[in-house]
Amino acid sequence: MNFSFIIPVYNRPDEIEELLESLTKQTYKQSFSVVIVEDGSTIPCEHIVDKYKNKLSITYYLKYNSGPGDSRNFGMTQSKGDYFLILDSDCILPEQYLTEVSKSLTERYVDCFGGPDAMLPNFSAVQKAINFSMTSVLTTGGIRGASEKIEKFQPRSFNMGISKKAFEASKGFSNIHPGEDPDLSIRLWKLGFQTKLIPSAFVYHKRRIDWEKFYIQVNKFGKARPILNHWYPEYIKPTFFLPALFVLLFVVGVISLVFVFDWILKLYFAYTIVIFLVSSYQNKNIYVGYLSIIAVWKQFFGYGLGFMESFFKINILKKKPQEAFPELFFKV
Repeated sequence: MNFSFIIPVYNRPDEIEELLESLTKQTYKQSFSVVIVEDGSTIPCEHIVDKYKNKLSITYYLKYNSGPGDSRNFGMTQSKGDYFLILDSDCILPEQYLTEVSKSLTERYVDCFGGPDAMLPNFSAVQKAINFSMTSVLTTGGIRGASEKIEKFQPRSFNMGISKKAFEASKGFSNIHPGEDPDLSIRLWKLGFQTKLIPSAFVYHKRRIDWEKFYIQVNKFGKARPILNHWYPEYIKPTFFLPALFVLLFVVGVISLVFVFDWILKLYFAYTIVIFLVSSYQNKNIYVGYLSIIAVWKQFFGYGLGFMESFFKINILKKKPQEAFPELFFKV
């Protein structure tokens, strides 16, 4: 296979340097190419890319801002590869990444795969807390991931691969964001293509984000889900509703205090203690454990409130997704 990395970048020159440096250290013995797509950045990274032209087979394209999905599509049309590896610019690859991908696809080929994310020791405390909330089986991220079978996995666009054949048949990513990755997975299934998870093809996802941006991000995730449920009702899962139920039950628990029923809030308190203890143990740091409480509650409430707002507008008011949430759709 002729692998080609497709990496959209938006105002993140510092991130792309770390990613490119990790690409130079791959143990994979065959050649591969890299396509950098500058998505209308005001802080370009071309000078960083130039530093790696003697180390990698790399090309750089600057285009107007049209979102990550369209930028990935653009990069794939410009690439000479026959299997595209799509990464977010805030990822760092372990040395064996491409070797593991090649090994897995040789053993059982699929036209689209996804890999998990992991954490480096030098991540900040906030990054470690957010990573915990996005990956733990105690949270919505872990629950959703665990509910997907390895052979029926919906790859996430921060770490996924797709064949040229599948890209051309599906036309790639749609203009919704976030939500473009599960949308693509479902369309690929409908076209007869298979997907899978490659557990060993993990990346270090260095989310450079603060609390406000994290809340906005998960809130958008929540808004996107009812839209996807509306488009593809046959793929709805009960786990999609858990964050909304978390929020609603908490409100019921607060109201029930008027009637001296406090057992609901006691359950939430117990859950919070479990989050603190598990994260503190996993990260060997009680401060990260404390921050994980903030991250998990922001994740649940951000996603849950976004989900409920979207569900009401899409399913009750019968609004078109593009009219209800224009901020989720890039113009291409």
